[in-house]
Amino acid sequence: FDVENGPSGQGRSPLDGGSPSSALVLQNLPQRRESFLYRSDSDYELSPKSMSRHSSMQSEVTQHAEDLIVTPFAQILASLRSVRANYINLTNVPNKERTRRGSSDRHAHGLLNQASMSPQHHQLSPGASRGSEDGYMKLATETLEELDWCMEQLETIQTHRSVSDMASSKFKRMLNRELSHFAESSKSGNQIAEYICSTYLDKQQELDLPTLKVDHVDTVVKAKNIDKTRPMCQISGLRKLKHANSFTGIVPTHGVETPYKEELTKILNDIDKWGIDIFKVNEFSNNRPLTCVTYTIFQERELLKTFNITPHTLVTYMMHVEDHYHRDTPYHNAIHAADVTQSTHVLLSATALENVFTDLEILAAIFACTIHDVDHPGLTNQYLIQTSSELALMYNDESVLENHHLAVAFKLLQEENCDILDKLTKKQRQSFRKMVIDMVLATDMSKHMTLLADLKTMVETKKVAGSGVLLLDNYQDRIQVLQNMVHCADLSNPTKPLEIYKTWVDRVMAEFFKQGDQERLLGLDISPMCDRHTATIEKSQVGFIDYIVHPLWETWADLVYPDAQEILDTLEDNRDWYHASIPISPSSSFCSTKTEEEEKFHFHVEEEVESHSSAESEQSVIRVPAANQEANCTHLETTPASTESSNGHLDPVSNSNSKKTAVE
Repeated sequence: FDVENGPSGQGRSPLDGGSPSSALVLQNLPQRRESFLYRSDSDYELSPKSMSRHSSMQSEVTQHAEDLIVTPFAQILASLRSVRANYINLTNVPNKERTRRGSSDRHAHGLLNQASMSPQHHQLSPGASRGSEDGYMKLATETLEELDWCMEQLETIQTHRSVSDMASSKFKRMLNRELSHFAESSKSGNQIAEYICSTYLDKQQELDLPTLKVDHVDTVVKAKNIDKTRPMCQISGLRKLKHANSFTGIVPTHGVETPYKEELTKILNDIDKWGIDIFKVNEFSNNRPLTCVTYTIFQERELLKTFNITPHTLVTYMMHVEDHYHRDTPYHNAIHAADVTQSTHVLLSATALENVFTDLEILAAIFACTIHDVDHPGLTNQYLIQTSSELALMYNDESVLENHHLAVAFKLLQEENCDILDKLTKKQRQSFRKMVIDMVLATDMSKHMTLLADLKTMVETKKVAGSGVLLLDNYQDRIQVLQNMVHCADLSNPTKPLEIYKTWVDRVMAEFFKQGDQERLLGLDISPMCDRHTATIEKSQVGFIDYIVHPLWETWADLVYPDAQEILDTLEDNRDWYHASIPISPSSSFCSTKTEEEEKFHFHVEEEVESHSSAESEQSVIRVPAANQEANCTHLETTPASTESSNGHLDPVSNSNSKKTAVE
């Protein structure tokens, strides 16, 4: 596959990395607990027949025998196929099968195939008996309603936006509603909801939630220690090369010198397995986990041979990259980069993806993982923007850190003995750079819902189309799968063995608290989950899994079934462990020194205006049972009140208006 020109001809050299196949066969998932994406959405979006395409999530495990369709564009295609089948039944016209690109004789997965082949789809005609005539009119009416719904949905599509934006908007609205209920459970629930919104949604999609504040300081915080004489175009954070002449002979087995060769070799023998203890890799590699993991993967996949990369050059570059990860940063350090790199290596090895990606695409994916957080300061994009940092100014507040990681990584390739791409052709280098940029920019967590919606729309659309095969015959589809793969690896901590997961949680919270302390010192609003005095770790992990991690991995598992089923099992087990670990705190009334009204948050929960019966309303909005209530005797917490209105966002409501709003 040629990144720019599409499928390539035969006879390509190994350097071109041609792939014998670029199709991915989709499978049906077994029954298991489903994410919030499968809960009922409001009626205005659902077609007359599409309610059957959604599970209600009333029980822990949804029992269904159909492929459930949740993305709007796939629902439109499903409805149009239903309209086509009904038209044939109503008119008795010969059923001439349409031919599609990549279609096969197999029936479509899921609902459409079952619906079109069910006994109720029999031939009807206006001249039949009275009973048949009633059935004829009923089917004709339902078909017209279905067609009208499809037309309404298609009319809402803006010409300059992709159809997956329909799913993105829907998922954001559903997440909005879920977090609204989650925020009502307690003050800590509100903080967790605010964190999820500020981190995983685009700025224009954020909920208007209260922010935890410290004493206000009427000053504009500026980035410190800026050399005003240095040109803005100069890349910050670069340090001198230390390892240009580190190796004068043969490179060590795993790329690093260590007194623990046997122990390191033993654990890296499982480099192809999910959930290796990356912290032991760090220990046994003499604090060089990224270099040894990357070198081992390159050897395992024969990338050194394929792209004529000298081992000395690879190790020199990787050590230089590893030196630009900050060891004093608790989470976003070289251990995390090594973990994401090894996780992506395993995901690339899925049976469903065998022979799908070219060697150049695999090289780009592994490289993107190794550098995706290089020179990370341990601070969020929001913090850098809020403090008017030089990086935020340079990149115009858009994916600030992700752009910086890319700039540093590609600049380091220009250092002496560091260019691992020097044997690639000009076109290959350009393609490689484009893919790496696209993958690393997709690690910006604010792009999460867009990535998820794109992937789910692509998967469901292909299933509805009837072939059940993703051709992946264009760059956009291929990079979309790779972006989501790296994103899954970046959000894979909750899918690892529990003890490893708990260690990652400790590290990420330490990094959050470090930022929160700095924000308090500067007089800034403390970011959600960054206040060490109020954060509730166990509950935050449950919310993180339920609303972010599980929907993503659920979709990925659908794509590569059955390869990710054990990963999903571990994720669910870890979620249950953290849910059971949520501390049961005493009622806030025992330690409160203020009145309930003084401490209570009031919300304005806006829902879409819907014209349907009360029964339908109850079905379209499913309340999530409130998690254990927390109270903190030092930092008082009480259960926030909430009120409902028209558009699904949470707005603070003043105490003076609370009674009026409640009546409304």
